[in-house]
Amino acid sequence: MHLPTKPGISHQGTYKPGQSARYPLILLGAISVWWLMMAVNPAFPKDWLLENVLVFVGLGLLVRYYGKLRFSDFSYTMVFMFLSIHAVGAHFTNAEVPYREWLGLPMDGRNHFDRIVHFLYGFLLMPAFIELLHARTEIQGIWKVTAPVSLVISQSTRYELIEWLAVVVFGGPLGQAYLGPQGDVWDAQRDSALAALGAVCGLTVYRIYQRSRGQK
Repeated sequence: MHLPTKPGISHQGTYKPGQSARYPLILLGAISVWWLMMAVNPAFPKDWLLENVLVFVGLGLLVRYYGKLRFSDFSYTMVFMFLSIHAVGAHFTNAEVPYREWLGLPMDGRNHFDRIVHFLYGFLLMPAFIELLHARTEIQGIWKVTAPVSLVISQSTRYELIEWLAVVVFGGPLGQAYLGPQGDVWDAQRDSALAALGAVCGLTVYRIYQRSRGQK
């Protein structure tokens, strides 16, 4: 099947401005090293494994189709940043990451690291979602804005369903560690809303990036 050529993404061995052959491989090596470091003595080994199932799948797909579908270096950088932060959450569990201690912030109240990760899911992965949609579809007009945001929201909602399923299947401490509601009955809705907000912010930043490079 012939795939249309769009800004920021290339196919079958070709490269476009903003892409390099080695850069994604360097990032893959870096995230592999970081992931291995975060895999040492995780706080909750079973939760660590659950948290990384989708990471294994996602990275596997990126590697599997790298020869046919390449994103911009900008998108690969954003994906790398998200996976690095996610690895920290998996190591400690999202509800127990001591980020406030690292930043010298007050320690009382809810641990918001999980909220931050959901926002960054929309923000950091939006460029890759945009480039994927542009490569696989011929979206025009307002759909160039609404389709990527809708895709992020749908994937975020799917993840919330996976978290709920984990609670149903595993229950107990493992299910609660994976879900991480911290007593908030609206946790799933807040997480999805933050992913949507992150997507809108990510879309804005990506458009600014495109215009800075003379792309439409």
